[in-house]
Amino acid sequence: MSAYKSDFMNIMHERGFIHQCSDEKGLDDLAAKNEVIAYVGYDCTAPSLHIGNYLTMMMLHWLQESGNKPITLVGGGTTMVGDPSGKDESRPMRTIEEIQSNKESIKSVFQRVLNYGDGKTDALMVDNADWLLGLGYIEMLREVGRHFSVNRMLTMDSVRLRLEREHEMSFIEFNYMVCQSYDFVELSRRYGVNLQMGGSDQWGNIVNGLDLGRRMGTPQLYALTTPLLTTSSGAKMGKTAQGAVWLNADMFSPWDFWQYWRNTEDGDVIKFLKLFTVLPMDEINRLAKLAGAEINEAKKVLATEATALLHGREEATKAEETARKTFEEGAAAQSLPTIEVPSASLREGLGVLSAFVEAGLSASNGEARRNIKGGALKINDKPVTDDRMAIDESHLNDGVVKLSMGKKRHVLLKPV
Repeated sequence: MSAYKSDFMNIMHERGFIHQCSDEKGLDDLAAKNEVIAYVGYDCTAPSLHIGNYLTMMMLHWLQESGNKPITLVGGGTTMVGDPSGKDESRPMRTIEEIQSNKESIKSVFQRVLNYGDGKTDALMVDNADWLLGLGYIEMLREVGRHFSVNRMLTMDSVRLRLEREHEMSFIEFNYMVCQSYDFVELSRRYGVNLQMGGSDQWGNIVNGLDLGRRMGTPQLYALTTPLLTTSSGAKMGKTAQGAVWLNADMFSPWDFWQYWRNTEDGDVIKFLKLFTVLPMDEINRLAKLAGAEINEAKKVLATEATALLHGREEATKAEETARKTFEEGAAAQSLPTIEVPSASLREGLGVLSAFVEAGLSASNGEARRNIKGGALKINDKPVTDDRMAIDESHLNDGVVKLSMGKKRHVLLKPV
């Protein structure tokens, strides 16, 4: 559709969230009456959610802002099964204790972008363990399993791609789409949910839920997916040299988060401003007109606004100021990521290769040696030329030693 009646669908369209929708007109009509109750599911596979989850959280944010009701579903039950979508190998089975710990750890991040409470548009957080763990096996087969065609299940990407690559799929994974589909039905019955949203890799699982709802007598259900994130160079978004871009500050600091957005490719800045900030479209359109070196100003705005939304304005401002001091003044800003080393190691001399590995700026001694040859490693902003040199107390500057990899990655060594 080229034009929508509802604020929600107009926002989804204007900001680039829409990839697939089961019935755009029907969903638009419902949203125009502020009668959409939508959910996104988040399994508890790690102590933190990641940047891909942040995209669907923003969908829920705009749903709430436009007068509808969001629900965050944590997968205390489905995590025990393991989603095979996009995976060539089975996810590791996690203990009940691990799942419970992860579930508690991921909950706090939702409150950054959603308002929870008892009001009509206030968000709810629910756990599918509440209904999945109480189901009897035969009951599940009779009441739910009979509505699924194995022939159709084999055509779903999550199953088909695994089989085509001749990678094993366990029986428990094969049941994941049954559990996710049943979640949709149960949420419809309990909370009046009528829309499930997710990434495009979830489309098969979501439309199975629509079909199951029709067979089990729910009101009309809808599906809406967002494109999977890639950069303009075609790379999958959300990975760095250190690994995944986590949302919990203890796993990926506000400084690293700010830096991640600051390093965005030129061609992605405006797209990411639309998806990952709440800046008004007028301001984003103004930034879109910047060209040449000015695009770096738009990148700073992206970094600060995305970080402020997730970690708070104070942390975002601190990261921005740290970047200014580090890059524009060449100072060793004290709020840079810091690792502590024993004072004795600096008195005796710390090998430069092991120091950069310890700081996470090189993956191995060999990589650090290659980086030195390429002129990429610096100590206190001076290039390292000797891979056998030692870092000692003479390198201390205001009580720390500044290690740098390239122009944008810095870590402080602090003796304790």
